[in-house]
Amino acid sequence: MEINKVYLGDCIEIMGKLPSKSVDLVFADPPFNIGIKYDVYNDKKPYREYYEWSEKWIKETYRLLKDNGTIYIAIGDEFAAEINIILKKIGFYFRNWIIWYYTFGQSQRKKFNRSHTHILYFTKNKDRFVFNDKDIRIPSARQLIYGDKRANPYGKIPDDVWKFSRVCGTFRERIINHPCQMPEDLLELIIKTSSDEGDLVLDPFGGTGTTAVASKKLKRNFIT
Repeated sequence: MEINKVYLGDCIEIMGKLPSKSVDLVFADPPFNIGIKYDVYNDKKPYREYYEWSEKWIKETYRLLKDNGTIYIAIGDEFAAEINIILKKIGFYFRNWIIWYYTFGQSQRKKFNRSHTHILYFTKNKDRFVFNDKDIRIPSARQLIYGDKRANPYGKIPDDVWKFSRVCGTFRERIINHPCQMPEDLLELIIKTSSDEGDLVLDPFGGTGTTAVASKKLKRNFIT
């Protein structure tokens, strides 16, 4: 297994060649099955076909994760409930249903504008997993506003609603001609929280390479 490498091909086939219990953290941002135009991938599969495909690749992540490993999956409204069920069915343990709320929402004509993505946070073991709370704490209202002596001096753990802007066309980090680029700040929060330096992070759907960039910046290894 070569680390710090980008693999091109079918993610299920490639994951099938990797050794079991070799990965510390998985972040996945799969196609949402809502008809987005990709180069060769059909993003409008029949319901059952998309469900069964999702089950296959998530099963592979379970095999690859170490016993104390963690998985985060970003998914849209249309299949968030199904992915949640698949994760539980396979044997993962639920931690949080995170909402990524973003500015510059996607305009709609016949429904409310879309301004969020679901991020499902699960672990392979119910009690043993990496959670580096001291690396992600932020100042609390008790500290900043009320001067409450009971406030944790290190700050508070962030809430489960995260506010990050989408990577819009005018942003410096934007990769041309990609419909749904993940912001680096979001990946950095996930990687800091659920992995340690030197750990291996797997992203089955490489996209624009945000996971690889954030992993490298934080001294983690990656496969994508």
